Amino acid sequence: MSVRRLAANQPASFAFAPSTLKRARELMTNFPAGRQQSAVIGILWLVQKQEGWVSEPAIRATAELLGMPVIRVLEIATFYTMFMLEPVGTHALVQVCGTTPCQTRGSEDLIAVCQRKFGPSNHRTADGKFYWQEVECLGACSNAPMAAINDYYYEDLTPESFEKILDDFAAGKKPKPGSVIKRQGAAPEGGPMTLTDPKLYDGSLAKKITIPNLPAKPPKAAKASA
Repeated sequence: MSVRRLAANQPASFAFAPSTLKRARELMTNFPAGRQQSAVIGILWLVQKQEGWVSEPAIRATAELLGMPVIRVLEIATFYTMFMLEPVGTHALVQVCGTTPCQTRGSEDLIAVCQRKFGPSNHRTADGKFYWQEVECLGACSNAPMAAINDYYYEDLTPESFEKILDDFAAGKKPKPGSVIKRQGAAPEGGPMTLTDPKLYDGSLAKKITIPNLPAKPPKAAKASA
């Protein structure tokens, strides 16, 4: 793993938004007394959702809230790649999966699109709208190649469909996430190919069976006469 460092340019301060602080305190109550520091990853994630990234003042504020040494929160923020340590794009954080399944399905072409449109990876574009990076497996291998944009997955991409999605983000639109070929979940392209006959799972082919060694049913009580 490469060394991850805080951005050279840091804001002067950080403050939890009221809604972020409320949610952070709720997360802390999920843990037994004296174990509230276990909420640190969740709280750092809330910070990132508020600011778009995790700054040094935010790390200090999180440490103060949890009663932790600042160095411990710093260790966590720099270890987990889910935390962005410098400002990201205002319109989109683009993470292109470059692991083997995606690579064999054309992820290098998606990376080339990002390089052409945005320049080098791990930098915010000059207009401040985009930040892109190549990442390890995002767990959508059956729908490769794919990219995570902000909080959502875009799958079964081609260079053309990927570029269209990026252009939509640049225009302030919110493209619908998921498979661009409208694949259902991780089903084969074109739709399911097995278990397509409803009789296989609707119970209509079921046969009555006799379970051996069941205890005898008690006789029914006679109805009382009127």
